[in-house]
Amino acid sequence: MNRKQFLRGNKTEYRPPWAIDEDRFTELCNRCSDCFSACKENIIEKGRGGFPQINFQQGECLFCGDCVEQCQTGALQKSRYEADAAPWMLKVQVSDKCRNFTGVVCRSCGDRCAERAIRFRPQIGGKQKLQLDYEMCTGCGACIAPCPVQAVKLIPVSESWLSEQESLLEVCA
Repeated sequence: MNRKQFLRGNKTEYRPPWAIDEDRFTELCNRCSDCFSACKENIIEKGRGGFPQINFQQGECLFCGDCVEQCQTGALQKSRYEADAAPWMLKVQVSDKCRNFTGVVCRSCGDRCAERAIRFRPQIGGKQKLQLDYEMCTGCGACIAPCPVQAVKLIPVSESWLSEQESLLEVCA
């Protein structure tokens, strides 16, 4: 969390895909709204200070790249040296508010996850165990809006965090 986020009360703002680092982004972005109109999913909206942010309650990101193509300032940019680079390092996180943890069967997030990064494994007694596959998660946000208790969110992660999660899965297996 940076200083700005701390002072704002840690409300997460998701920038459009392929946004450069936050300080440079706010320096370069001229708030022209071109990325808003380029987004066919209509999930880019005005955030604090008029800067674009993603609202996953409106839908998911398809990573079409139209917002990047419309950005004239360089605040959004695909790296020409890393053609397969991820648009962002966001991964799904499910809090203990999840109905599945309270014994209520709900698979709304998993049903919406086309990548199958969120799965529910049947357990003895009719319960289901939530299983997250961080390698499969693209951070598209399709799982967020359908959650009836807002237990699903995306969190920014690093490569080292992903390695730690994979190690934990190996230990638990």
